[in-house]
Amino acid sequence: MSASGIDDRQLAARLLLKRPLIRSSDVEAFRLVRRHAQHLRDWFDRETGWVLHLDSTLVRLHREPAVLDDGTHPFALRGVPFSRRRYVLLMLCLAVLERSDAQIALGRLAEQVTLQAQHPELAAIGFTFSLEGYDERRDFVEAVRMLLEWGVLDRVVGDEREFTQSTGDALYDVSRHVLAELLVTRRPPSTVAGGDTRSRIEAIRDRGLPPTEELRNLRLRQSLTRRLLDDPILMFDDLDDDEAAYLRTQRGAIIRRIGEFSGLVPEIRLEGIAMVDLDDDLTDQRMPAKGTEGHVTLLVAEHLAAVGDRTIADLHAYVRGIAPRFASYWRGGASEPGAEVGLVETALTTLHALRLVALDGAVVRVNPAIARFSVSEPIILGGPKP
Repeated sequence: MSASGIDDRQLAARLLLKRPLIRSSDVEAFRLVRRHAQHLRDWFDRETGWVLHLDSTLVRLHREPAVLDDGTHPFALRGVPFSRRRYVLLMLCLAVLERSDAQIALGRLAEQVTLQAQHPELAAIGFTFSLEGYDERRDFVEAVRMLLEWGVLDRVVGDEREFTQSTGDALYDVSRHVLAELLVTRRPPSTVAGGDTRSRIEAIRDRGLPPTEELRNLRLRQSLTRRLLDDPILMFDDLDDDEAAYLRTQRGAIIRRIGEFSGLVPEIRLEGIAMVDLDDDLTDQRMPAKGTEGHVTLLVAEHLAAVGDRTIADLHAYVRGIAPRFASYWRGGASEPGAEVGLVETALTTLHALRLVALDGAVVRVNPAIARFSVSEPIILGGPKP
């Protein structure tokens, strides 16, 4: 068991929540999930509607997002989030690999992606890619490294770093089995035509109207469970009337089942619910975190907890004002004039992702949960009486 008392079945559940795709080459993780496969499959199907696929070489949890408009948790490699261009390149790589041979050279993949990038629909939204500059080559290589991370590609020989410098190439095996399991939809995207991006995403996830009251309640439970597993905080104000009504009567049962399955601990407040991870390994955003950015984020949270809503310009002034005090602790250049802009942007990105603040144009609005980072004067127990 871990320090928080998590048992073997919970470890398997947490592993899948953290890594929805596990290959048999990761022997220990693969065996753990296989050992509890029936329990995991039944729970995910009943409580979330997610399908768990398992065969002799692969485990794949078909995890659908709880909401469609949350851009606060992008893919990231080594802590660097994916940009819009990297996302597009990743999708183009997958399109090329779908039609490729069993092996492909990095240079050949780059050529095909460059050709795909000339599609009129991409040009219409302002996307261009030529592989000429260093930044473009680096973004392409980062997309390829994500495919290596997932196991879509296995490196045979070569090094992506040399390709970035235009001095080398690499060769990969293509795993069509992994590639086929990546897409999580209820309808093939090719069957959905017209409409904007959001409406098309909704269409490929559409399950139709529930024909019975029992099925309607099941979908409400699954939707709420997905949100409690996905989001740092479920705010009651974000729920529609049906979700709010269902949660009022079923809250205890839902959070109990999640706790028993995953080891997460509920924290229920007037404004919402947080499922707290005492082991702190199920999140992509840690608070507090190490380094200068982590320290500044903590200081900004403490400041906002004390003063309430502020403009971004106010926060620039705050960080600029405290910089001399912490210059000896921060990395070089972080206390220089102008550095506060990037530091505040990073801090707000983290606080927004953790649902501690909301961004309203140039105004930062605090959510009640940020109160946990407030600091009060210490009370000395057993001290001298006045």
